[in-house]
Amino acid sequence: MSTITEAVLTKLDKVVLTYVEDGYFERENEAHSWFLEIWGDEKKFQLIGFSEYLDNFIVDAIEHWNSGKVEVLSSGPFLEQSASNPELPLEAEAISIGTSLILTITNLGESYQQKLDLLQAARHNLLSNEQLEIEVSKRTATIRQREAEISGRLIYAAGFRDEETGSHINRIGLYSAAMGRALGWSQFAVEDICTAAPMHDLGKIGIPDNILKKPGKLTDEEFEVMKTHPKIGAEILGDSEIEMIQVASEIAASHHENWDGSGYPAGLKGETIPIAARIVAIVDVYDALVHARVYKPAMPEEEALEIMASLVGNKFDPELFQLFLDNIQEMRDIRTNILD
Repeated sequence: MSTITEAVLTKLDKVVLTYVEDGYFERENEAHSWFLEIWGDEKKFQLIGFSEYLDNFIVDAIEHWNSGKVEVLSSGPFLEQSASNPELPLEAEAISIGTSLILTITNLGESYQQKLDLLQAARHNLLSNEQLEIEVSKRTATIRQREAEISGRLIYAAGFRDEETGSHINRIGLYSAAMGRALGWSQFAVEDICTAAPMHDLGKIGIPDNILKKPGKLTDEEFEVMKTHPKIGAEILGDSEIEMIQVASEIAASHHENWDGSGYPAGLKGETIPIAARIVAIVDVYDALVHARVYKPAMPEEEALEIMASLVGNKFDPELFQLFLDNIQEMRDIRTNILD
């Protein structure tokens, strides 16, 4: 072995061994003190019997050599005990060079401790991040619970004035969430519309009883008053920094806008109408048609969908209505599970 090669192996703290036969190896370079403390100073010796980990690796190394593979087979880091070091970090590698079957054993030294420290730091960071995610999830759940309570209390207050059933209001939220999922929205966006949609008619709290609870048809003047409820709802919910409330305000303001611009209160048209309001416009009509009220019987779904289809392009967003039809079975399931 050349002087340069010997110097390199010494610098790398590596011992090179050649497999001879029957488990015997020959050492090709000068042995380091740590190697001598474990395996002695013989030039030819059996390596097996001193280290359980290395014994198992040598079995794998012999199979590797016999397979004719040219790539290096590594044992990965392992710890051994020498006379001067109770935890000596080593790594073995097996490779074929021509007809020579080579086994190297390297003392990883400080590099092993550095890698270990990095791994421990990474593990600590991972655990810290996991704990942070748990805390964020807990806080997010608390915030969502508070938002749901805000929504519920506002709807409850409006319920003293309006005659809509609690089941109808719950279904509107679930229908809207199903539409959001079908659109590929994030979980947060789906949760927002699910909580916000039931507040679509919150503005009716500001409509006088003689109009809101009138059993018969409204006069033109009375209907003009009724048409102010989207603006009232938007004002009640407006100027909030809470995203869910912002969505609720958009829905309240625009759920009576029509795709062709013929709706109220602002005469918005097409995609200028917030998408959450376009969704609620569809599911609100669907639920109202297929459920009985004191003033009307429930309509068969087939008939209700025919009526709704006739309003596509006029009242409803065509693409959203098609998406609604594509997911009609989920809408039916919600209708079946949340009964009046």
